[in-house]
Amino acid sequence: MNPPLALTVAGSDSGGGAGIQADLKTMLALGVHGMSVITAVTAQNSRGVQGVWELPEEAVRAQYRAVVDDIGVQAVKTGMLATAALVETVAELLAGTPGVPAVVDPVGVSKHGDPLLAETALESVRTKLLPVATVATPNLDEVTQLTGLVVEDEAGMRRAAEAILGYGPRWALIKGGHLPGDHAEVVDLLTDGTEEHWLYAPKYDNRHTHGTGCTLASAVASGLAKGLDVPEAVREAKSYVTGAIAAGFALGSGIGPVDHGWQTR
Repeated sequence: MNPPLALTVAGSDSGGGAGIQADLKTMLALGVHGMSVITAVTAQNSRGVQGVWELPEEAVRAQYRAVVDDIGVQAVKTGMLATAALVETVAELLAGTPGVPAVVDPVGVSKHGDPLLAETALESVRTKLLPVATVATPNLDEVTQLTGLVVEDEAGMRRAAEAILGYGPRWALIKGGHLPGDHAEVVDLLTDGTEEHWLYAPKYDNRHTHGTGCTLASAVASGLAKGLDVPEAVREAKSYVTGAIAAGFALGSGIGPVDHGWQTR
């Protein structure tokens, strides 16, 4: 029996911890056949992003059509889209693939603070990309970028979810890993505006967390490709990412990645 099929539309991370590389590793670890549309190439390592080169819109469109028209896909995940033109191109492609769930990780900056989305692209994310998302997965910094809200507690996470849902995704997954204060647990909020799911996991004292957001979004897409509903896919993804963070390892002289293969070690 063939595995489920998931497609990542994102940037390449030459260091292998985030982006397309993290997405494909996650999909493989979760029993899904991963396919890719590369939107940008980055020169990146444990110390940060040294360079970014976006691909032309026609290259992104051709990759997507090549995969979807021949092989088919059961879930799509988007990550780094870099420019307004690429955001709008990808949003148009997703809108033209009805019935396929889309997990949108609105990547704004890297783990090291390097910008991965042009300021001019934010409005396109709000008005074009989020409306076609099944699940949007912003962290708290991305919430601030998109909505202007500064989240400092769980009540703020609820307000953030309401604001993100206002842009049109069916579900918002607000990731609370950057909440200020010394918390023993990491809390995320998943809601569609009607039902709420608060997800808690242990907070590990491990600085090697490069690729966490990419990995979580890809894990959610993998669950959706398997036919899970959104809350179940998110719960399974949270469990997988928590293990990957706990096993994160040093790489180079900076911030190392989460361990995508932790279940097999």
